[in-house]
Amino acid sequence: MDSLEARSRDVQQRTFCKWLNTKLESNGYPAMTSLVKDLSDGVRLIQLMEIMGDTSLGRYNKAPRMRIQKAENVNKALEFIQSRGVKLTNIGPEDIIDGNLKLILGMIWTLILRFTIADISEEGLSAKEGLLLWCQRKTAPYKEVDVQDFSLSWSDGLALCALIHCHRPDLIDYDKLDKTDRHGNTRLAFQVAADHLGIPQLLEVADLCDSARPDERSVMTYIASFFHAFSSMDQAETVSRRVEKFAELMYSVWLSKNDYERRVRELLSAMAETQAQWAAIQFTGSYADAQEQAASFLKYKQTTKRTWVTEKQDVTTLFGNVQTKLKTYGLREYTPPPGLALIDIDAAWNTLLGSEAKRSRAINAEIRQIKEALRKKFASLANGFEQRLRGISSELASVEGPLEEQQNLVRGIQKRIPSLSEALGEVARADEECLAANIDENDYTVFTYQDLQFELELLAQSITKKLAFIDNQIVSRNMTNLTPAQLEQFESTFRYFDRDESNTLNQSEMAAALASLGIVYSDEDMDIIYDQLLQDYGAVTFEAFINLLVEIMEDQTSPEQLRDAFRGIARDKPFVTELDLRVAQLPASAIEYLRQAMPPMEGGPGEPEYDYEAWIEEVFV
Repeated sequence: MDSLEARSRDVQQRTFCKWLNTKLESNGYPAMTSLVKDLSDGVRLIQLMEIMGDTSLGRYNKAPRMRIQKAENVNKALEFIQSRGVKLTNIGPEDIIDGNLKLILGMIWTLILRFTIADISEEGLSAKEGLLLWCQRKTAPYKEVDVQDFSLSWSDGLALCALIHCHRPDLIDYDKLDKTDRHGNTRLAFQVAADHLGIPQLLEVADLCDSARPDERSVMTYIASFFHAFSSMDQAETVSRRVEKFAELMYSVWLSKNDYERRVRELLSAMAETQAQWAAIQFTGSYADAQEQAASFLKYKQTTKRTWVTEKQDVTTLFGNVQTKLKTYGLREYTPPPGLALIDIDAAWNTLLGSEAKRSRAINAEIRQIKEALRKKFASLANGFEQRLRGISSELASVEGPLEEQQNLVRGIQKRIPSLSEALGEVARADEECLAANIDENDYTVFTYQDLQFELELLAQSITKKLAFIDNQIVSRNMTNLTPAQLEQFESTFRYFDRDESNTLNQSEMAAALASLGIVYSDEDMDIIYDQLLQDYGAVTFEAFINLLVEIMEDQTSPEQLRDAFRGIARDKPFVTELDLRVAQLPASAIEYLRQAMPPMEGGPGEPEYDYEAWIEEVFV
């Protein structure tokens, strides 16, 4: 404890001596080296009181040698201190003459409080509390700084750097400081304060960084120098700001008036230019041109017009602001040049609104006229195309006579499909024009492009099916070694498995069709049969399928063989179920066909039962 007090006393003695020297040296007196020695004769103390009190203490002994002369000098200084309302406790002339350091430091601290700290005020707080609040407010934006006292809060140098940066950011780059370098930050703050702010270095780096608890009085004395330095800086700036503020006011008014006049001229010019462009534009008669002009007009309303609305409001506000500012300072009212007044802007705006309405009516009338023409064009093409389709459909329906003659007539009709496709292309282009024009209703026709496209596809399919039917009939007619019932069964089987209605079967479809007839081959045998049919016929056509079945029927298949096969699958039951067929590993398509072909047996609830005996009797003669 005694060591801490002794260290604080040493720091105070050094700090207070430097503080007193700043007063002496600024008034031409030599600096002191020791408080005990240099104050003991009262001469320096009187000089300091005259400096601080800004007055003369009268005659005194400037070279005292005897103790009584020194006591007179010291007593004169102490009486002056007390006359200024400073209360001195337990200190007399003999204490200073005899060098009582503790009492001398207490007296100097009282002087510092009276002449340096007492006049500090911040938000109603004064002296120590006011100085602390001032430091806290100035350093609040710096997250690494937390000023709570005049001791440990200043031990890392960051609070000092923050105070300087807050007022003079040009002197210290706070963000680039190494926040862990306590000695470096403190040393930098001391140096910058002394070199650029005229604040003497009253403390040493070690006094803050290497002390368990920096001396509060010494720190307050040093920090008070910052308060006065920055306060005087603010006061000096305030003195020059009055003229500067008025000059800035007049300059801002001048800028605002020039800005107002420039912007009004530009706004009026832009509105006039746009209206001249509208008057000069001509329509080409195409919907694309009309739509482009409509889009351009809409874009104008959504962008340029809104910009003008904002600008009109802004210049009106600007004019009002100029007048308000001039009136506030008792200055003469602003009168815009001819043609630039608010009434001129309103007149030009009303003219613009009339031009907009005229432009909008012209565009809408052009679009209506073009849409009507597009409706009539599409209706003419669509109605004509539908009549051609109806005529060809009638021809197809009326085809009759020998099969070969029917075949030639249908092929002739089929050759007319490409020309219909070309005609449908014209309808499609007309439909695209209507879609581009957003036409969704047409009073001149009941047909849509999709309707006609579907009808053409349907007609083409009907022709293809008709030809396939005739071809199959010719094949069936030539098959004299098959009964009519067999031909009907084989034809229905072929049509069932010809899923894409191409009048041909692929390998899996052919295998399923044969399996539904009770004819099952291994995969290798099926590959051989399919490849042979492709080689002979080019595809598994109805003719190829019938000829294959003829060969198979002549070679192996009999009603009894088929009946034995179904009995094996049914495990000697008089009926077969879907589960039996699946267990026999028949293809799914063959199972589906047999379920539809075989008559169901009447039975109770449960899985359906199919009468294969009745089906075989029906198929074979």
